[in-house]
Amino acid sequence: MKVLGIRWCQVSSDAEALAGFLGTEGLGITPRDLGMPADAGFHGAVLPAGEGSWMEFWPSGEGMGEMTMLQIVVDDADAFAANARNNGLDPQGPTDAHGERIYMLTAPNGQQVSFQSKLGSA
Repeated sequence: MKVLGIRWCQVSSDAEALAGFLGTEGLGITPRDLGMPADAGFHGAVLPAGEGSWMEFWPSGEGMGEMTMLQIVVDDADAFAANARNNGLDPQGPTDAHGERIYMLTAPNGQQVSFQSKLGSA
């Protein structure tokens, strides 16, 4: 069982300002190209943070409420889920989406936490 990366995802009304603050117009982290036309307005930003890690910022709106989530990228999500259950946690899932197997937990402070691995990587 190995952690491969960390993703930090925030959906908020100030997502554009946060992305700008950390992005090329602020701290200087170059966002990934999401393939959106430049005149389409802000639809989100993904800023790389090393191998297998990044920060995501998405605008809140109808159907996408404000939240912050820690996403832990692991080598084998099923093994982490079994370990969590053995330790008394109750991971929800799996859900297979976007080429990943994903489990969800709620941390003691209410923070949403997912852990996921690439499908077929276990």
